Amino acid sequence: MKFLIAIALAIGFILPAGAAELPSDSVYQLPLQLTDQHGKTWDWGSRRGKPQVVAMFYASCRYICPLIIESGKAVDRSLTPGQRAGLGVIYISMDPERDTPAALAKLAEERKITDKRWALASPKPADVRSVAGVLDIRYRQLSDGEFNHTSALILLDADGRILARTEKMGSQVDPEFLEAVRKAL
Repeated sequence: MKFLIAIALAIGFILPAGAAELPSDSVYQLPLQLTDQHGKTWDWGSRRGKPQVVAMFYASCRYICPLIIESGKAVDRSLTPGQRAGLGVIYISMDPERDTPAALAKLAEERKITDKRWALASPKPADVRSVAGVLDIRYRQLSDGEFNHTSALILLDADGRILARTEKMGSQVDPEFLEAVRKAL
């Protein structure tokens, strides 16, 4: 009997006790494996359970992507320690060919991202368009390897529904976005 239950769980027929189905508008409906700056691969739905600030970037960018990272850090700094503990942060690469765990680890070191709540991660190359689509991030790769892309921070609730978005980047925190983060916590 345990064998049959394990098979049913594996193929999604039975949910574990206490686990609710994902809402239909959850971004976690998209099956997505990410590999982070520590070389660990995980399903992004595993972040379900607490609000997340999500952004897309690429590590070799020297223009807007550092501002996207600093914007996330500014939001984080604006929270109390207790609020920070309840928030996850995921930066997803749009350049997984170059954004290896080593490249992401180097960027984390350069940007002083040491908090375990933060993940710099790359999807499989075939999944970049899908994740960009569910997050409403537009991008295109240029002939020199750089990218033109939307610069945004996106707030997900604990179930992966989009609650808020800001395209205001820099050290000044968008007050409406920050208020949405605080309410989600």
